[in-house]
This record gives sequence, C-alpha cells and structure tokens, in this order.
Amino acid sequence: MLTINIETARRFILGKQGLWPGRRWRGIEGTEQAMHAMEYLQLDPLNIIARSQDIMLHSRVLDYTPGIWENVTYQQRKFFDWGSWLAVRAMDELPYWRVVMRRERNSGLRLPAIARDHADAIIEMRAVLRERGVVSNRDFAMATRTRTQNYRGRKDSALALYYLWCTGEVMTHHRDRFERAYALTEKVAPAYLIRESSDDEADRFLLKKDISFGGLSRISRTSDSFRRGDPASAAKKLLGTMVADGDIVEVRVEGWKMIHYALGSDITILHDLNAGRVPLAWMPLETNTKEEVVFLAPLDHVSARGRAKVIFDFDYVWEVYKPEHQRKFGYYTLPILWGDRLIGRFDSKLDRLTNTFVILGLWLEDETLGSDEVFAEALARGFARFMRFLGASKLDATAIREPLLHRRICS
Repeated sequence: MLTINIETARRFILGKQGLWPGRRWRGIEGTEQAMHAMEYLQLDPLNIIARSQDIMLHSRVLDYTPGIWENVTYQQRKFFDWGSWLAVRAMDELPYWRVVMRRERNSGLRLPAIARDHADAIIEMRAVLRERGVVSNRDFAMATRTRTQNYRGRKDSALALYYLWCTGEVMTHHRDRFERAYALTEKVAPAYLIRESSDDEADRFLLKKDISFGGLSRISRTSDSFRRGDPASAAKKLLGTMVADGDIVEVRVEGWKMIHYALGSDITILHDLNAGRVPLAWMPLETNTKEEVVFLAPLDHVSARGRAKVIFDFDYVWEVYKPEHQRKFGYYTLPILWGDRLIGRFDSKLDRLTNTFVILGLWLEDETLGSDEVFAEALARGFARFMRFLGASKLDATAIREPLLHRRICS
C-alpha cells in the first residue's frame, strides 16, 4: 500500500482533472483531450456569467471559448451526453454504457413506470423519429399532448423522448439553447459502437471510471460502479480482484481515515508527486497556477458536493438554489485556486446590456493575501483571462475592498 501526504493527494486530484500545475491543453484539440482526462463533463443549463461546463474547460484549456465542447460532442461526435446525472461521456465508451442503459430499463424504478404509463406515446415517438430524423420536445404543442406531472417533462411526448434517450434507442443529435434535439442512435453513433460489452467488462469499466474521475476514490455505494452494478455486492468483490490484479492500488493519505483507491497506471505519477516532482505530461503550456489563479466552476468535481472541505479544508456550497436571505456569499460564487490551494471565492455577474463583468464580492480565506504582491499579480492575470473568455469589454471591480488587489485587477 502506498502512503502519501495531503499535499501529494491534493496535487494528484487536481492534476488528474487537468487543473494543476497549469493549463496543459489548447484550443479545440485540447478541449477533446481535457474532456477525456476529466472522465465526465457535467452539464448544467444555468448561464449566469457562463455555463458551468464552459467554465470547467476554460480553467483547463488555453484559448477555450464557450461552446467548443458542443463542437467536439455534437459535430465531431467524439462524445455523447447521457444520464439522469447529466454528463458528457466519450463516444468509444458507448458499449459499456449500453449495458447500464439496459440495466436501468429492466430493473430501475423510473423507466419501467414511464414505459407502462406512456406506452402509446413511446411507440408514437419512435415512428416520428423514423419519419422526421431529428425532433425536439418543442416540436409538440402542449395543446395536442397529454399533460403529465413528472419533473422530467410536462407532456407525454417529452417523457417518451426522455425514455428512449435513457434506454439508448435515441441520442442527442445536437442542442438548441441547451435543449436536446433527438435522433435515432444509428443516426448519431458509429455502427460498430452500437453494441453491449459483457457485464463483467462493464463492471470493470465503471470501477476504473469512478476511480479515475476522483483521482483518489473511496468507491461508495453512490458511485456508478455500485449503483449501476448488478448487484452491489458483485462490485465489491470485483474491487478486491482488481486490486489483486494490479488494475487499481490502495492508497493511504496521512490524516484521512479511509483507504482510497487509484488506478494502477497512475502509480508512477503518485511516486513522482510524492518525491516533489511534476510529471512531464502535466507541464503547463503557459503560466502555472501560482503565476495565474484559476477559477473553478460551481460543479467542478474537485470542489463540489463537499469535496473542497475534505481536500482543501475549504467550505464551498453552491448557493444558487438557496433563498437570498440564506446565502452567505452570493448567487454564483466561484472558488479561486492559487497554487494547489483554494484561497478564496468571488461572486460576479455579466451585464450583457453594457458588456460589463461585475465583481459583486471577493472573500479571501487569509486576509493577508490582500497585500501580497505575488498573489495580486496572479489574481489580476486570472481575471484578465476570464474577461477575455466571457467576451466582456468592461470591468466593474468596485466591490473589491483591498486597495492592492483593486488596483492590479483594474490595471
């Protein structure tokens, strides 16, 4: 068993996700590479300053502009989106996910109910897709459909399309203002990928996918490998087999109670980091995160859902769904990564009428950073790149109280 300290754990988790020691990919080709490295690109429709998935890729890819992920996903067909936990996945993984789709169709709770209650609409939508090729929920007027009370859709046609998408009969052809346009799977995916892997192959894939996604993983019962395994006890047994085979390794992090797992193929990287070396493949193309801060998206895996507290001792809660009077910081606060630590957060908005990026508040974990020249320069660089990413032409930094930071950012 390998033992590492918390600094190595932080750097490994950040590095696996492409966030440390700096951006190592560029442009459209780099976006594809980053999406493969991230394992999942979670999608969210909210567009306050930019969508979460675009902010995730901006923090990893030089010259990234909003929407590039859609190009490599829906035009180049390198990826596809799927799942009740909506995320983009690599197209060449489709045979494994088709096993999961079959399991959910046959043994899940939601999909059998939709199949039973909306059987006629499902048959109808199959026929419509064969006739028209590409359809969206908007193509069916509410007045002509049976109204439903399901949060997945208010029309029977919407639920029927959702069912066909979840079960793999259709895929997302493209998105229009984030809404899915559907087509039959054979119109989207290469024919050689429209098949199922074996169940054993799928289970091994899910375990390795979860571990790679987390960098260091505990493999909980909420993970894909357990939740989508058949049954959960089989995944636990397989975990032991894969450790014995060397596919995955056990890792102890000093100060953490639980044993974690990493991919066996990452053991050299862990040894390098433990020895204070940066893996050659991780070297940044331009600035590193000490020279230029990086802003993490609200749904970035390294900091969302309580992970920021465990990894960085940084309390981060996305407050967008909280009532205003319950928010501690702001509606759309983003964590600030400097070096390998989360050192603060800021709230902002994009005034689209005046094309002004407005900083609504900046909060530092260590107030002395407000007078730190090196940090001030790194923060200014981060905001300058972020404004270019947003396409903003003006900045309103009135809310920044620290004179040095305000001066550097505005210059």
